[in-house]
Amino acid sequence: MSLDVQVTFDAHDPPALADFWAAVLGYEVPGPPDAQLGPGDDPWAAWDDFLERVGVPPALRRSKAAIEDPQGRGPRVFFQQVPEDKVAKNRVHLDVRAAPGLEGDERMAALEQACERLVALGAERVRRFEPAPPMESGFIVMRDPEGNEFCLD
Repeated sequence: MSLDVQVTFDAHDPPALADFWAAVLGYEVPGPPDAQLGPGDDPWAAWDDFLERVGVPPALRRSKAAIEDPQGRGPRVFFQQVPEDKVAKNRVHLDVRAAPGLEGDERMAALEQACERLVALGAERVRRFEPAPPMESGFIVMRDPEGNEFCLD
């Protein structure tokens, strides 16, 4: 029997990081348990209303966030507020598959295009690794707005 996986990020601003990663992955912020959100509805406003109704103090209302794959294929991603800064390289990171099935110059061009989009969202480009067949097909190392490393692969 396999188990579901949730990926968890420590963050200073969980909703902001959730919005970033939702845009990167094509995920959505789910509504609270009692909400029926329609197209264009603001899930954060629905969460604020829900958390107020259930008595969560205002200081804690932005301390957690999550995003989910609208097609139900990928893992849920959870963001939890922590007081400390990130101080070292991640031991685990996400590889964002931005060029599946592509090789060589076509692959690297697709990765560069994805990189430009993510930089516009607040990511930082760190380094490009060129293809080195047969072991390496090329990738770009990046950081999210809070400094977490990830790769465009």
